[in-house]
Amino acid sequence: MAVSLAFANLPFQFRNVKVVENPLCFGLAPTQLPFLCKERRRLSSSRTIIIVQASSAPTVEDGSQNETDAIPTPKVIIDQDSDPDATVVEITFGDRLGALLDTMNALKNLGLNVVKANVFLDSSGKHNTFAITKASTGRKVDDPELLEAIRLTIINNLLQYHPESSSQLAMGVAFGVEQPKQVDVDIATRIKVKDDGPDRSLFLVETADRPGLLVDLVKIITDINISVESGEFDTEGLLAKAKFHVSYKGKAISKPLQLVLGNSLRYFLRRPTTEEASF
Repeated sequence: MAVSLAFANLPFQFRNVKVVENPLCFGLAPTQLPFLCKERRRLSSSRTIIIVQASSAPTVEDGSQNETDAIPTPKVIIDQDSDPDATVVEITFGDRLGALLDTMNALKNLGLNVVKANVFLDSSGKHNTFAITKASTGRKVDDPELLEAIRLTIINNLLQYHPESSSQLAMGVAFGVEQPKQVDVDIATRIKVKDDGPDRSLFLVETADRPGLLVDLVKIITDINISVESGEFDTEGLLAKAKFHVSYKGKAISKPLQLVLGNSLRYFLRRPTTEEASF
């Protein structure tokens, strides 16, 4: 799955999503996902445009499928780059996804408006895309915690309506009917920084997926005073792939600072998890 961003004081982009009536991700309590438990404003009515570019065999959001088919790789993309006025979300799971009306409702429960929906087909399957804005402002999502809530809400719906996807999603470890394979973080993690013009750099990260990863990546980058201008965050099965346009004081980041950024992220992503209260 995949994603793009815009953050408070930082422009950013994303794309593709799914929804549930109760958007708490994977059945976690509000105390476990505080960013999902913010006070929600009453949503203003909005017009949703649904464009169907091609038809396919009937599929529904209730998880019905041919059990003899190979399980496709689920993908969720959050794109902050392609549309200046909206966050674009794209969801793909072979040809098994339907209209995703529950997903759109779940997004609205997060205080979002789905201003446009689109479905298209290619050799990889059916792609459902949504252009979403914040209901309170009519603008694209600029909060990394809300972007992560969008991503987890979509994945939660995939697990609910397509339980067979649990073997292909990191969140299936706790909430799936079939356990996914464990991904070696050392092997999966790849970090690269390259020039993206005179005023910014392109920062690429690929690693094992987990809840909260998008928020953590942005925090690590901004903690060393690097600005995240825009980007995309993709969830592709058990892997997460992020692409961030970054700068330091309005300029592309220098080679020494690139080294600091890369080492900081490698340490964070590869360190073993430990109990905070171990004494």
